[in-house]
Amino acid sequence: MLQALKESVEYLKKKIGNFEPEVGIVLGTGLGGLVKEIAIEHSIMYSSIPNFPISTLEFHSGKLIFGTLKGKKVVAMQGRLHYYEGYSMQQITFPIRVLKALGIKHLFVSNAAGSLNAEFKKGDLMIISDHINLQPESPLRGLNDSELGPRFPDMSQPYQKSLIEAGLQIAKSENITCHKGIYVAVTGPNLETKAEYKYLRIIGGDAVGMSTVPEVIVANHMGLPVFAISVLTDEGFPEDLQPFNLEEILATAAIAEPKMTSILSQLISSL
Repeated sequence: MLQALKESVEYLKKKIGNFEPEVGIVLGTGLGGLVKEIAIEHSIMYSSIPNFPISTLEFHSGKLIFGTLKGKKVVAMQGRLHYYEGYSMQQITFPIRVLKALGIKHLFVSNAAGSLNAEFKKGDLMIISDHINLQPESPLRGLNDSELGPRFPDMSQPYQKSLIEAGLQIAKSENITCHKGIYVAVTGPNLETKAEYKYLRIIGGDAVGMSTVPEVIVANHMGLPVFAISVLTDEGFPEDLQPFNLEEILATAAIAEPKMTSILSQLISSL
């Protein structure tokens, strides 16, 4: 991995010159609009970066965006990777290791998720305070390289508490409905059955999705503070479960996105 990482970083440094990003941002399904707030200096397709996996989803752009957001130098992943696309956990999280090697000091992650909590409605936001990982493999499985992080990384606080509280305060000041809750990561790409939604709620989940946790594990492995936020695009309430509709989910994400963008922009500005 170290050789592949070196090749990717060397290629990107030649492309971006002396640009040194301070903040990494992962943009989830339907949430690429934050890029409009970035004064872009460089835009690089994943497909041109050595060893970089390519997003297979038509609604994920697959670009690294380098620029300035609220006075901070940032690099944004416009399009993320998922286990259900057929990649290994190491491939999914390889971009996070590249961003760390480029110099980022914080990682901000967004996603679209389904609500499990009847008090959290479609279109609301949820700042992730903790997670339950039901995906079948850890991105840290295999030989550990101490240059990247410890063999047994601590996960007692995977999401930085100070950023969680600051994000909630921003939401309150902007009159944005934003909850704090626990995210459950599943494999996908199929949605859950009624019984599965019920189970996920019983074990403590407030929202469910198919991403985020692998990136967060690797960020913690490398000592990167993390802030993560979900746009709740559908509701997994067994008593009134509606059929999955991708168009509706993307439309809900588009409506909620400006609220998420406001929170992330202000948080990044405050660093």
